[in-house]
Amino acid sequence: MRSSTFGIIPGISKKIKTDITLEMFRRICIVRYFELNAIESVKTGFIEKFIYLSSGEETIPAAMSLVIPKFSIFSQHRCHAAYLSFGGDPVKLRDELLGLSTGTSGGRAGSNCIQCHENNITMFGHHGLIGENVPLGVGAALGSGKPVVCFFGDGAAEEDYVFASMGFAATHKLPVLFVCEDNNLSILTTLSVRRSWSMTNVAKAFGMPGIDVTDDPWTIYKKTQELKNNLPAFINIYTCRAYWHNSIGTDGPPEWDRFHIVKNELKKIGLLKKAEYVENTVKMSMEKLWDKKLLQKLLKK
Repeated sequence: MRSSTFGIIPGISKKIKTDITLEMFRRICIVRYFELNAIESVKTGFIEKFIYLSSGEETIPAAMSLVIPKFSIFSQHRCHAAYLSFGGDPVKLRDELLGLSTGTSGGRAGSNCIQCHENNITMFGHHGLIGENVPLGVGAALGSGKPVVCFFGDGAAEEDYVFASMGFAATHKLPVLFVCEDNNLSILTTLSVRRSWSMTNVAKAFGMPGIDVTDDPWTIYKKTQELKNNLPAFINIYTCRAYWHNSIGTDGPPEWDRFHIVKNELKKIGLLKKAEYVENTVKMSMEKLWDKKLLQKLLKK
């Protein structure tokens, strides 16, 4: 079942409006180039604390943020992509990673606990326990009546309080979209070793819509449109992390590289030149954001 093509809607990239496609790609590029520069800052010693990278999985929030921009966000530890895609300020995220008082949490929480409560964005960061954002998100939906999106991984899905929370949301028909970013790994242990059951089947047993798809951004965009008015709902998205659970190491080439698959698709639908302009513009802005002389000045090194 798990593959780079599972569940893709045939011809969907041609059916989404051009401005939506290019904005989706812009958000993908923001995450990709922000983190490539952050990795260099780890290597050169500007970032000295733990870092949890989203690269490889960035198409998920990039697509969803265009459909559910006003949802409250309860993200997991690997949360840079959610923050940046929903409109978080890259400067504040950079400063948080550098440990500066101008960061998203005053430089005290770090990479895995990104908060945002400004510019019509409501994002609560990870607090330490894997999957704890799910019961917190369900509680927020119950208390506020406002829609919530919870991002978590396939390892977090196995924590006992996750299913209890999803069952509670189903019973009380709470407006929560549960999103499993399924990279097939819990730290380093593959899903086949850990369990024989399906998150999606369990969600369906609760009586909520549940689907499996791969991380094709156009398909995610369309499926999110369908699910957002039928909450609670669950979507399991097959994806590939580019870097380790923590830090900048890799396990070797990923099963698939969605970033390059997306670029090839943009070429097929005649948007290559416009996409290259978007990519180059973002790349230059992120290089400027992470300029070494600027970082030396900020850190007074």
